[in-house]
Amino acid sequence: MRKLNVWAVRLMAVMAFTSCSQAQKAEKKQIAEHVIYIGLDGWGSYSVDKADMPNTKALMAEGCYTLEKRAVLPSSSGVNWASMFMGACPELHGYTTWDSSKHEIPERVILKNNIFPTMFQLLRDAQPEAEIGCLYEWDGIKYVVDTLSTNYHAQTPKGKEYTDELCKMSVQYIKEKKPVLGAFIFDNPDHVGHDAGHDTPEYYANLKELDGYIGEIIQATKDAGIYEKCIFIVTSDHGGIDHGHGGKTLEEINTPFIIAGKGIKKGGEMQASMMQFDCAPTVLEIFGLEGPQVWVGRPMMEVFE
Repeated sequence: MRKLNVWAVRLMAVMAFTSCSQAQKAEKKQIAEHVIYIGLDGWGSYSVDKADMPNTKALMAEGCYTLEKRAVLPSSSGVNWASMFMGACPELHGYTTWDSSKHEIPERVILKNNIFPTMFQLLRDAQPEAEIGCLYEWDGIKYVVDTLSTNYHAQTPKGKEYTDELCKMSVQYIKEKKPVLGAFIFDNPDHVGHDAGHDTPEYYANLKELDGYIGEIIQATKDAGIYEKCIFIVTSDHGGIDHGHGGKTLEEINTPFIIAGKGIKKGGEMQASMMQFDCAPTVLEIFGLEGPQVWVGRPMMEVFE
């Protein structure tokens, strides 16, 4: 009889713990109503200290950041934008090179839309009426964002006369649509890095220009009346060295991740280790969501209040 009583007490304790855990999971809440996600292709962490980027550095001061978010290998665009948006490593999502228009390995899982699950898709499933958009300069972005899960996606025209076009389009989109998730992916400083070289005066001049665009995007949220409800993320797919990237140097694989806004600590430099595929789970955490089992990324919990 005594043994039965002991087991009964243990069973009740397990049931209470389970119920408590389920209740905590059910109570997971959305942290902010809007996420403005800005990507700068080819922006290496090595450049941050020397760069004249007042808008970006204001976000760093107001929120949390790391300059040691590591790109997956190879340190190229397609594989890293895929890992960033898909919360998984190349062996799972199937993109393994700079080219995002095709898989080298079949996806481990396809939930819908004939694509490995993305943060855009999972937000769409959770919030069917949400305004979700992605604007970009490099056409390779459209293959890894799951455009069927967006309300709006668009590529800017090509040509030097359209240098500021993505900024203009982004500002207009934010003011008109007030996106729940808006991703704005610039194709620089990557081109400048290839042409003039990384860690050159031309590279830093381009970063200053891009920072101006970031300032205009932030101002657009104020004009739209959503600034106080926003979280801003600024990050990159890879860095570079000399005139290229794709290798294993820290200049190529260390990338910035900056997050600030509603519900984000004024915590300064993050202590947690971060990989490229941790970006998507962190975005989902903002919306009170969890990624699928196939994702290997983790949300950066230390940034949240």
